[in-house]
Amino acid sequence: MSNILPLFQTALELGLIGSLTVLALFLSYSMLNVCDLSTDGCFTLGACVGAAVAISGHPYLSIIAAMLAGILSGFITAFLQTKMGVDSLLAGIIMNTALYSINIAIMGGSSLLNMNKTETVFTKLSSALTDTVLSDGYKLIVAAIAVFAVAAFLYFFLKTRIGLSIRATGNNPEMVRSSSINPAMTTIVGLCVANAFTALSGCLLAQSQKSVNIDIGQGMVTVALASLLIGGTFIRSRRIGFRLIGTVVGAFIFRLVYTLALRFNMPAYMLKLVSSVIVIIAISGPYLKSRFPEFYKKMGRKG
Repeated sequence: MSNILPLFQTALELGLIGSLTVLALFLSYSMLNVCDLSTDGCFTLGACVGAAVAISGHPYLSIIAAMLAGILSGFITAFLQTKMGVDSLLAGIIMNTALYSINIAIMGGSSLLNMNKTETVFTKLSSALTDTVLSDGYKLIVAAIAVFAVAAFLYFFLKTRIGLSIRATGNNPEMVRSSSINPAMTTIVGLCVANAFTALSGCLLAQSQKSVNIDIGQGMVTVALASLLIGGTFIRSRRIGFRLIGTVVGAFIFRLVYTLALRFNMPAYMLKLVSSVIVIIAISGPYLKSRFPEFYKKMGRKG
């Protein structure tokens, strides 16, 4: 039991931080119906900008700077789609490629930044909670506050006029045009908000592990998509509140599987394969269940 609790806590911490990217994908992919492939680069961008600003002595400002960088990334990606006639998938790939060079430049030409002696939002809270019962849970507290704030924002934002316009754009862009709503504007706003949360996720992960490397965001779009689908499988509801909770639950479950795989000494290079398998299962599960209902009923009776 003493070994399981730290494992569970680590999975919860990383799951909560990663769920910020899943919430971003919930907005762009589920609501806006745009598959943003710039997620990996934007995640790294938030980590790099947040690390650079924190190292300069501004831990709280690093959060704002990272989110602003994410907004800029989302704006350029959306601009390519809506104003330059670039396909959404291609726009994400182009932006992701460009961000690799930009992130290296932000890190001063290096592929690694060390933050061992840097004050971060985590070290600040750790110092404040010294000699209290919560001293060991400072990372969990920071991550939980961030997730609650982002989820609450999305819950109310998606019920505003612009939020409803974003949802309508994802459902039927032609109808939106006929309703005198500019789908280009809703796409830009949606991707700016989504990328701000992706960058925040990267910033918090970098500060949590006290380092950032150029590959920190590699595969994040796959992880986030898998988490989103897993969450939708466990919590089936059309209500925004429950769907937001589902994204967080999915991120935690995915990270728990990841952590257990590491616990059982699975080679690090196999983890990407694990991610891909989880995505395949999450996507194909409902389809196979509809195609072979009798098989699943028999499996249920055997269980």
